Amino acid sequence: MTEVNQGRPGEPSVDERETDAVSFEDAIRRLGHIVEQLERGDLPLEASLRLFEEGIGLARVSQRRLDSAERRIEELLGVDDDGQVVTRPFEAKLDGA
Repeated sequence: MTEVNQGRPGEPSVDERETDAVSFEDAIRRLGHIVEQLERGDLPLEASLRLFEEGIGLARVSQRRLDSAERRIEELLGVDDDGQVVTRPFEAKLDGA
């Protein structure tokens, strides 16, 4: 996939191969820039499609990370039948997910 970066000098584009490696915060920031670019409506169709595709990838990665964080929080803040907080150790993953 070709990188597209219109209108924001110095703003890196996230290539599809790099999407999983980008931090949650960077993915959300890049997604915001993509939305701004697409909303302007001044890009050629192919460039818009490439940005849209990149945005979908970033949104999916971000959602996976949010889902993972939610599961971790649920493990830490579980409640037993007596209403007591139950914590369980969780296995931290080093792959950034």
